[in-house]
Amino acid sequence: MNWLLIFAIMTGALTLANAQQPIPVVKPATDGKVWGALVYATNNAKGFVGSNEQAPADFADIPQRLGKVFPYQRFEILGQHLQDVFREYESWVVPTKDLFLKVDSKGPAEGGGMNLHLQFWRDQQVLVKTDAVLKAGSPLFIGGPKWREGQLVFVLVLQK
Repeated sequence: MNWLLIFAIMTGALTLANAQQPIPVVKPATDGKVWGALVYATNNAKGFVGSNEQAPADFADIPQRLGKVFPYQRFEILGQHLQDVFREYESWVVPTKDLFLKVDSKGPAEGGGMNLHLQFWRDQQVLVKTDAVLKAGSPLFIGGPKWREGQLVFVLVLQK
């Protein structure tokens, strides 16, 4: 028999056998999930935007916690996003099209939680870079720029 014919038959058989096997779906490894929100803080009820966004039930106490840190009485969620934090890949928490947070996991933190490298972005500009340990039940608040009659605040919470 001709070696070329034998090779063609073997190659075709191998290709056919491989084509019948399902391709495994590989999901990227994650270190957890974070909920991020862009919040408008103000003392003026008329200054509200009227977004009608509500925090998930797990984070319903966020306005009370914000009130202990920032000198405002009213807090309105302008946008929110729940995001997986990928191991070895960047993750983006994008509650609005203008302001968002890049999250890089640096692995588990001693005593629980996650070590993170964070970059707070506005459009194409990095406003703040920092490292933080984020633990469940302990939100991170990043005071943003003054806006209208108040201030923007970025909230990041590790989901339990």
